[in-house]
Amino acid sequence: MTEATSRRGVLLAVAGLGAVGLATAYSDPRKAEAKTTEVMVPPASEAVAEFKLSIPAGALEDLRARLGATRWPEKETVDDWSEGVPLANMKALAEYWRSGYDMHRLERRLNAVPQYRTKIDGLGIHFLHLPSKHPNALPIILTHGWPGSIIEFLKVIGPLTDPTAHGGKAEDAFHVVVPALPGYGFSDKPAERGWGLPRIARAWAVLMNRLGYASYVAQGGDWGAGVTTWMAKQHVEGVKAIHLNLPILFPPPIEGEPSAEEKAAIAKLMAFADNGAGYAKLQSTRPQTIGYSLADSPVGQAAWIYEKLTQWSDPNDAPALSRDEMLDNIMLYRLSDTGASSARLYFESYATDFSTQKLDIPVGVSVFPGELYRPLKIWGERTYSKLFYWNEVAAGGHFAAFEQPDIFVAELRKCFAQQR
Repeated sequence: MTEATSRRGVLLAVAGLGAVGLATAYSDPRKAEAKTTEVMVPPASEAVAEFKLSIPAGALEDLRARLGATRWPEKETVDDWSEGVPLANMKALAEYWRSGYDMHRLERRLNAVPQYRTKIDGLGIHFLHLPSKHPNALPIILTHGWPGSIIEFLKVIGPLTDPTAHGGKAEDAFHVVVPALPGYGFSDKPAERGWGLPRIARAWAVLMNRLGYASYVAQGGDWGAGVTTWMAKQHVEGVKAIHLNLPILFPPPIEGEPSAEEKAAIAKLMAFADNGAGYAKLQSTRPQTIGYSLADSPVGQAAWIYEKLTQWSDPNDAPALSRDEMLDNIMLYRLSDTGASSARLYFESYATDFSTQKLDIPVGVSVFPGELYRPLKIWGERTYSKLFYWNEVAAGGHFAAFEQPDIFVAELRKCFAQQR
């Protein structure tokens, strides 16, 4: 009995020490951070709460380990990008990401800008908000697309909010709001169906009203053009004009026999549909399936995005985006684990809402030469009854603000000068 009691006491003591040791380990923030591999995002409420990105050391250790343990496929059988990202290019980017890229660069860039989260329609939305020092500045909401992010707009925020310090005039100033789409960045991931373009458009109106902007303009390309189009289509509260750098004019509004110019534009659009839109078909039909690969493999996520950042940029400006800039964007997808949730927006809206919509509020358009296809002004005139600005610029592609921030800013200044 004495021996059994003694043995039981020793076991309890050991168990107790184990529990104490475990509690001590997790009470030390540095040790806890080293074990954490995910960025912790605080729950949102309707209050607008400040947000700062803090990347746990464990997340970076996990990333480097996964990059170093990549199992590579064989080399492509062509000498170009027609099969996808060439093996040599992908290996070089992955090695730079692992050993050359500053893993805290994204953290510093985002934390240098005022960030917030607020709950809208049950979902926490992450956004940047930079009021201008100029009192008569025009409020604007900028919306990104896929595979972009709020990173696309970091280089244009300063010139838009503080034009007198960037070659502009006080009357060019904007109050800037840049939200992350649901399921992107550090916005919450929808857990139910229904977060398509029309619902996001209504959420953006709530956001602008919550920030105190009763009247404002909106801008977007890619999915951002879709959201912005639906803000105009639904006449959401406060929006008085929009600007698109990818007007959604597909299918093209053809009347009668198409002209030679229309035939050329349609041919380019069809070529993209045949040879470049496989990603959209996959994400719009099986986002969960591709999501496993994107979540598990950083190289898989990087390749999925890197191909588009490279191939959709203006080839005449290559390389328009540096490796660091591309990795900032890729890093945001990796840290937020949004491969599946970002793809799910295609499942919600690609085959339905992302299409030509007749609009009857003021619309401005800037056409960048390296865009996926060349929209024509005649199509815009047939679709937008109050088309007040159309300009074809000299350089830039699909990621207009990211690739050509100076041109992008100049376009917004010229376009919205007529709406102040």
